[in-house]
Amino acid sequence: MNFQQLRSVRETVRRGFNLTEVAGVLHTSQPGISRQIRELEDELGVDIFVRAGKRLTGLTPPGERVLPWVEELLLDAENLQRAADDFRFGDSGTLSIAATHSQARYALPAAVHEFRAHHPKVQLQLHQGSPTQIAQMLRSGAADIGIASHALADDSGLVALPCYRWTHVVVVPPGHALLDGELTIERLAEHPVITYDTGFTGRGSIDDAFKRAGLAPKVVLTAMDADVIKTYVELGMGVGIIAAIAFDDERDNHLRALDARHLFQVNTTSVGVRRGGLLRSYAYEFISTFAPHLARDVVQQAQAAPADVAQAPL
Repeated sequence: MNFQQLRSVRETVRRGFNLTEVAGVLHTSQPGISRQIRELEDELGVDIFVRAGKRLTGLTPPGERVLPWVEELLLDAENLQRAADDFRFGDSGTLSIAATHSQARYALPAAVHEFRAHHPKVQLQLHQGSPTQIAQMLRSGAADIGIASHALADDSGLVALPCYRWTHVVVVPPGHALLDGELTIERLAEHPVITYDTGFTGRGSIDDAFKRAGLAPKVVLTAMDADVIKTYVELGMGVGIIAAIAFDDERDNHLRALDARHLFQVNTTSVGVRRGGLLRSYAYEFISTFAPHLARDVVQQAQAAPADVAQAPL
């Protein structure tokens, strides 16, 4: 038994049993992947995968039982390497962070700037994606840390630690009718709306608010990026609904923002890491730089806890 065999099994499941993709990820050939899997099955004395001819179509009952052990062995090996790297390389290496656009653009810059000042030898890699993509990057090991407002807490293989709460604002051009009088969901529903794509930056809480009121928003444009939303609001295409953190009175002086916390539920942004994983020391320091209440011991205790143990609320 060797780690290449275990990686072949793990990636086969992750890639939907597509051995061509697995070979690309592991930088080998498809016959090589098939051989690694077959050799492990022969050693264990059971079939891990269901086969239809030469294709793998699913996991057998023994495969379902074996897979968690494969994942755990590979995670332990990665943890061992990270622990050794801390001693070998000290405060140098690479830190991969996955975040939604709003977090990368508005929430992270101050923490990144401060972290770089104290850790100049650490190369930062910043990936952007949807909350679902961020969860996938964490599970696969492509990202060390994930920052998003949704999806992370729904994955039992991840630990999602609340960082901060935030609300939405409605942005309009100067002189807009919504600037006069109380902002209500009914008045908002009368105007074309420009807001986030489904799954991004609290879009679910926006949809829920309209649904509770028995109304359907007139969504004319969606985007991942608050700056894009503000651009089209400025053009007069509709009113924008964005995260409050994405609006700055000085920078966005061509628009006006209306507090909408009474319309939409408060959202929580979380830091996500792999359950059972170990991070480089500087990764824990980045987390505490971004969210000071998440000290290293707090994060490690959460990583070590079983999936059914709820994390403390923010």
